[in-house]
Amino acid sequence: MNAMKPAEWGMLILLSIFWGGSFFFVEIALRDFQPFTVVFLRVTLAALILTGVVYLSGQQMPDSLRLWSAFLVMGAINNAIPFSLIVWGQTRIDSGVASILNATTPIFTVLLAHVFTSDERLTRRKFLGVLIGFLGVYMMMKPELKTGFGWRSLGQLAALGAALSYGFAGIYGKRFKKTSPVVTSAGMLICSSLMMLPLALIIDSPWPLSPSLESAAAVFGIATISTAMAYLIYFRILAAAGATNVLLVTFLIPISALLLGVGVLGEVINVLGYIGMGCIFLGLIVIDGRTLTWITNCFGTRKEGDYHEDI
Repeated sequence: MNAMKPAEWGMLILLSIFWGGSFFFVEIALRDFQPFTVVFLRVTLAALILTGVVYLSGQQMPDSLRLWSAFLVMGAINNAIPFSLIVWGQTRIDSGVASILNATTPIFTVLLAHVFTSDERLTRRKFLGVLIGFLGVYMMMKPELKTGFGWRSLGQLAALGAALSYGFAGIYGKRFKKTSPVVTSAGMLICSSLMMLPLALIIDSPWPLSPSLESAAAVFGIATISTAMAYLIYFRILAAAGATNVLLVTFLIPISALLLGVGVLGEVINVLGYIGMGCIFLGLIVIDGRTLTWITNCFGTRKEGDYHEDI
């Protein structure tokens, strides 16, 4: 694992604010727009921006039908499906709760990687992290489970479904290693916009003729800041610090989302919600393993590099 420089930490924090802010923007946009319309406008505006970046940087969009077919799949599981689930879920739950549940993405990724890959097996440490993480999910859903499933429960499940979809995307996305990250992002967003257009036109019709300035600004913000700019920062960190380091953003997104949700929107997270968030974070720490390695190296008897994955 490469040590991150101050500039890379700064970009990581900025990325967490941009992605955490998406939950805030959605909450504002839903005041005037329907869920599928929010997603369609988000991916379409972001696709236009990133396509422009592709050509301004001297690159070109591919003409390979096979690659565009892969973009279509990636656009579905990394954008259209999870974005729709999160936005619809936020019609039932607060933005802070949605962001916490969305932080389970690495937990689902670990499970899916064990099933669908041969080089990322589920070790005892990772399995323990998964159990702790799902304990956190249970704690957050416990109040609703006592009274049976309702709309709030479905909203929570929608946020978890988005995390599961992101997990599939994390595995499927490995096939784009030889494709420019900006081209990949633009391609999947273009495909996402084509998928979302009929849903927005048919299900959400009629569109609001005069949305409020706040809602329109929120849609613009989620497209430009939380999608287009966030992707550019993400891939810059990925190139400079590696995939392992960039996953640290998972811990930071709920923090920025909660600060905006609780501080600006006046949302209230109950005690079980914070306990659940703590369990999810602890599960992620165990899965990640670096903190355990540091503790072992500092207080244990093993030397640097002696830590084994299967503890």
